[in-house]
Amino acid sequence: MGRLLAWRLVRRGLDISLFEAGDLSSPSGACWTAAGMISPLSELVHSQRQIYDLGVQSLALWVEWAGELEALSGRSVAFRSAGSLLVAHGRDRTELQQFQRELQAKLGDSADEHLRQLDRTGLRQLEPALENFEQGLFLSREGDIDNRRLLPVLLDVLREQDVQFHQRTPVVCRDHAIEHRGGQQLFDCVIDCRGLGAARDIDGLRGVRGEVLVVETDEVPLQRPVRLLHPRYQLYAVPRGDNRTVIGATEIESEDRSPISVRSTMELCSALYSLHPAFAEARIVETRVNCRPATMDNLPYVYSEPGLVRVNGLYRHGYLLAPALALKVEKQIMEQFLQVA
Repeated sequence: MGRLLAWRLVRRGLDISLFEAGDLSSPSGACWTAAGMISPLSELVHSQRQIYDLGVQSLALWVEWAGELEALSGRSVAFRSAGSLLVAHGRDRTELQQFQRELQAKLGDSADEHLRQLDRTGLRQLEPALENFEQGLFLSREGDIDNRRLLPVLLDVLREQDVQFHQRTPVVCRDHAIEHRGGQQLFDCVIDCRGLGAARDIDGLRGVRGEVLVVETDEVPLQRPVRLLHPRYQLYAVPRGDNRTVIGATEIESEDRSPISVRSTMELCSALYSLHPAFAEARIVETRVNCRPATMDNLPYVYSEPGLVRVNGLYRHGYLLAPALALKVEKQIMEQFLQVA
């Protein structure tokens, strides 16, 4: 949120200072840990309609913004709008059927525009590697973005725009003021995007632990994000460059950031193996653990008063919601400055 908003606002001719509690090259927040899925349809089954509507808006914005960032930087942010696939083993096919029913109920008459049921042949046409599955669901209007490419590109674009950076600088956000160990700095407006760093200022803000594996193999060439439905978890596999795949499923009500547990590793690896046996020889090249900032109702939090805006509570929907919320805040800020002028 911080980098996106800084980029959007510096384009408007504003002088921007960006504060980061950790290192700018490797942020400590969930934005660096995430898999970067932009999946409004997948989330609609388990989330409120507001998340879906914002996600649809964000997906359209990502198409535009990713192209603009690539043109400015000359580098790819690996945005992909190839949809996503949901599969389930034969014994769990009721999970797939239930997902389809719930999604159709929420989408109504427009369901057929977004959702396509696949048989074995149709599934293999889209993902030849998934030869062990008899059926699946294709959600065509979904995407994903490589956060490990996007965030450095945003940083480089902001450097070119003369944004002032302050890294390794934890802050407290007040109206018109940033407080840190070096003192206090005054601004026309402060935008607080600190995630869990703002827990003392936002009632009910909590952390939800997530654990991720990154595996490497050239034997499972997936073309798009794949979700494996299971009674106890939903594994997601997001293919990245260099034969790497980001794997996740865990969601734990805890603010513990200690390394990934043996249980979670075993469950993730077992589910991954069931997705494709060749993953058994994949190499685990990275494990990631972080806490998603969430409100009590798991909806995003946007608060505004003169000189202060807070944006938080993106939960597991960070890349799904960020552009839509950034655009909303951008409009609020510009209206504020136009009134002052």
